Formats: sequence, structure tokens, C-alpha cells
Amino acid sequence: MTPSRFARITVALDGSVSAQDALEEAIDLARQYGSELTVLCVAPLVPVYVAAPNAYVPAVPPPDVSRYQTLIDSAVKQARSSGVAAVTGVCLEGVVVDEILAQVETHPTDLLVVGSRGLSAAKRLLIGSVSGALVSHAPCPVLVVRPRPATKPAA
Repeated sequence: MTPSRFARITVALDGSVSAQDALEEAIDLARQYGSELTVLCVAPLVPVYVAAPNAYVPAVPPPDVSRYQTLIDSAVKQARSSGVAAVTGVCLEGVVVDEILAQVETHPTDLLVVGSRGLSAAKRLLIGSVSGALVSHAPCPVLVVRPRPATKPAA
């Protein structure tokens, strides 16, 4: 029997609706392929500029790691209750794209699953797209899960 193409799947979560869709897709794939599933969250470092006597200086408040750890715990529980036997959770803190890329480079995965937030062109230009950066730089295939279209009522 040949090994599964997706023996190791990593899903990155941020608490958004699209991340929940990505988790459900990753769970489904992990069940289908008998994969190990890693649930990854990154508590982002967000600089806040505060007024100082001479200039604005960045201050970096501590990230809300407990919120992201709660997301991981919930996702791991959901995966296990859905029949995925090998599930681990990883909580990191830092720059989101950099931390996800470092994780998949140091802990190789066969597939990275992420949600698409569906940013407008202006927001994507200003703050960047995490999924776009991952597609461009990840050392493995990346599945970007888009929101499901709303179904129209039957006429």
C-alpha cells in the first residue's frame, strides 16, 4: 500500500468564519486520507503607536495567547470528535505569515489549509493577504478555503 499523499496536514486558524471553514475542510481531508492533523494558531504582535514627548514610538502589547490557545483546544476537540485520531495543537506568537512559514518549514507538512478572508483590493494592498503570502512562499501545497456561496431559495 502506498503512503497517503497528504500524510501530514496543517490548518492555520485565526478565529474567523473562513478559518472555521478551513478547519472543517482539513478535518474532512484528514479523515479521508488518514492524516496526522496539526492545528496552528499565531497570536499576532500588533504594534500600537503611542505619543512620546518627541515622537510617536511603537509599543507592542503582549499578544492575547490565551484566546488563541482556546481556539486550538476547541479545534483539537472538534477534530477528535470527528474521528481524526492524530491531532496536535500549536500556539505561536509573532508575525502571522512568518510564524506559519517557519512552522511548516521546521515541521514539514504535505498540505497547508487556510481560510480566505476575502479582503477588498484596497485592504489587501494596505494590510496584505496572509493566504496570498502563504501561497507564494510556503514549501508545500496550500489549500485556500473560500467562503461557501449563499444558496438562493428555490423559485
